[in-house]
Amino acid sequence: MKRKIVSDIKGTRILVVSFILGTLVICMAFGFENEPQPVAQLKTPVKKDSIASVKAFQQVYRVLMSPRCMNCHPSGDIPLQGDDSHLHDMFPKRGVEGKGLLAMKCTNCHQPENTKGLHAPPGNPNWHLPPANMKMVFQGKTARQLAKQLVDPTQNGNKNMKMLIAHADDDLVKWGWAPGDGRTLPPLSHAEFKKQWLIWLNTGAYAPKK
Repeated sequence: MKRKIVSDIKGTRILVVSFILGTLVICMAFGFENEPQPVAQLKTPVKKDSIASVKAFQQVYRVLMSPRCMNCHPSGDIPLQGDDSHLHDMFPKRGVEGKGLLAMKCTNCHQPENTKGLHAPPGNPNWHLPPANMKMVFQGKTARQLAKQLVDPTQNGNKNMKMLIAHADDDLVKWGWAPGDGRTLPPLSHAEFKKQWLIWLNTGAYAPKK
């Protein structure tokens, strides 16, 4: 009788230990996998709001139509120049890569930084027009046309939403707020432009009716 009781106790212990080990294995297999991911890895969903989106783009459009942006996004193959956006005095051409044609390259005059002096050649390490196969024209575009163009990968340089968001801090874009002596600045500060740019994109990137 005593041997039977001892045997039952040992059997019960084995079952309890087996249950605990089994539970731990299940937790390791499934529990940790279902833990919340770090916030940095989660994607923030777009909260669509057509009114807020269109209102923000109307402010973005003011900046994009300013000489500091539009002069490098002409409808033709010659960049524009000056606050009145006239054709560049030396009539340089876009070229295949947007960096000039033959011996007349953009970097012949446009150095890695602005040349000192009133109306002296502006500069940036990446000075160029959009390439010939993706001209990204701003000149002459309505707000609706430009908004639709900017989110179309076949017209915006193959940029997805993440790349468009990052583009607000592109070094050549930011040059527009440090263009050198004698040039007007865009109508919004860079911080305000970026704010409106992000609102436009993060609320659905809606295009105005006109």
